[in-house]
Amino acid sequence: MPRSGHLRLLDIRDAIRGVQDTVAGVDLAGYTASWQMQRAVERGLEIISESSRHVPADVKARHPEIPWKAIAAIGNHLRHEYHHVEPAIIWEIATSRLAALAGVIEAALREPRPDPDG
Repeated sequence: MPRSGHLRLLDIRDAIRGVQDTVAGVDLAGYTASWQMQRAVERGLEIISESSRHVPADVKARHPEIPWKAIAAIGNHLRHEYHHVEPAIIWEIATSRLAALAGVIEAALREPRPDPDG
């Protein structure tokens, strides 16, 4: 059974929190020195990427400031072009860019759901 849009929003929220918790208190040098941390953050971004493809269209339409296509695309980049991943770019996403997405996701989760399975 496919996961609902609401569950996908929860997946994104949880992955953002996981990524933010992972990099908390660490600088770029510490991040790039840790293979495990890099892979954990990349996996979190893959989950965000895949789940973003299933965010309800009305949520995306209300938040055009979020680069939905780029979020969806990064998962493919991480999976298929892993040898070209730049740690500094992933760091920037993890430490700066996820905050805006987190706010949108939290707001969407507070909105009433028309369909409990949607």
